[in-house]
Amino acid sequence: MENVIDINYFKLFAGYALMLIPIWALWYYKTGLVTDTIWAIIRMTVQLLLVGLYLEYIFILNNVIVNIGWVIIMSIIATYTIIKRSNLKYKSFFFPVLISGIFSIAVSDVYFLGYVVKLNDIFDARYFIPISGMLMGNTIKNIIIALDSFYKRIQEEENLYRWFLANGANRNEALQPFMKEALKVAFNPLIATTAIMGLISLPGMMTGQILGGSNPNVAVKYQIMVLVTIFASTVISVVLTIVISNRFAFDAFNNLKKEIFRK
Repeated sequence: MENVIDINYFKLFAGYALMLIPIWALWYYKTGLVTDTIWAIIRMTVQLLLVGLYLEYIFILNNVIVNIGWVIIMSIIATYTIIKRSNLKYKSFFFPVLISGIFSIAVSDVYFLGYVVKLNDIFDARYFIPISGMLMGNTIKNIIIALDSFYKRIQEEENLYRWFLANGANRNEALQPFMKEALKVAFNPLIATTAIMGLISLPGMMTGQILGGSNPNVAVKYQIMVLVTIFASTVISVVLTIVISNRFAFDAFNNLKKEIFRK
């Protein structure tokens, strides 16, 4: 670890100059995303600096309840982010998104840390918190894409959905084409990225391990399992989120509730 080159705070903040290019592009094309981008970078910076500060103490404490509590807090923050970016109502989607996310992470952590890595304590802070955070971070984008595609398409093609129901399909059968399309839209980029990840780049965890002094072969094996776990966790989370949220998004007559969308 002593060979790791540190980045001092002056150089860290000087690195933000790179953001001038995307901010200018967003401003030039009048996207309306400049303010959101700046605030996102500020929140990310503050959050990560605070995380680095107190994770050091959490790792030293290494208490099961504290570790689980921290992952739940991360899940709640991720849930708010997903619903906000999907332009859906918190009231209808908070529970489905949160429960689906926690379930997928629990299954993935138990299998990866308990069975593959064979930790004596799967709640060990140095493994449990980073792996859970990595799963969460890589799942958010796909859930947003899937939710947006699924409910927007039903709203736009309500006549097609009604046609399926009128021809004898139950709600699940009528929703299957929309689910199929949502999964394709959400996972085509992930499949492509996963297929060529090792050829075009060193993914985050692998880079961190190598910079930290790990043997590249060990880092590669960990990265393979991390990518597999991320993919499985993301699919589980996306499918469960849509399936559970359908119970809140439709009324007793199988009509999509208009009030689930934020204006």
